[in-house]
Amino acid sequence: QVQLVESGGGSVQAGGSLRLSCVISGLASDFKSVGLSWFRQKPGETSVLVALVTKYGDFNYGSFVKGRFTISRDDAQNTVYLQMDNLEPEDTATYLCNVLCTGYWGQGTQVTVSS
Repeated sequence: QVQLVESGGGSVQAGGSLRLSCVISGLASDFKSVGLSWFRQKPGETSVLVALVTKYGDFNYGSFVKGRFTISRDDAQNTVYLQMDNLEPEDTATYLCNVLCTGYWGQGTQVTVSS
């Protein structure tokens, strides 16, 4: 059974930082062979890509990130991270991790940024 467990969300003031973690277990394939991503979803809206890292180490970020967030992975720990700096109220959302090109999603962690 594949499980993705996010943590690290919370409430911060604008300009603050948070580091999200997602531990992934139960994959049939080698963790190093999959791409990983973070999406976010606001109430009443569809989820949008925040960041992804491929199995080759290539990165891609949503246009709204503007250099504020960094995705990274620790293959030894089966974990993907999202470092978020200079947070804005518009970043308030539920953040979900995903194994690229699969239906495997975490349950989400809430991030709330106050002005």
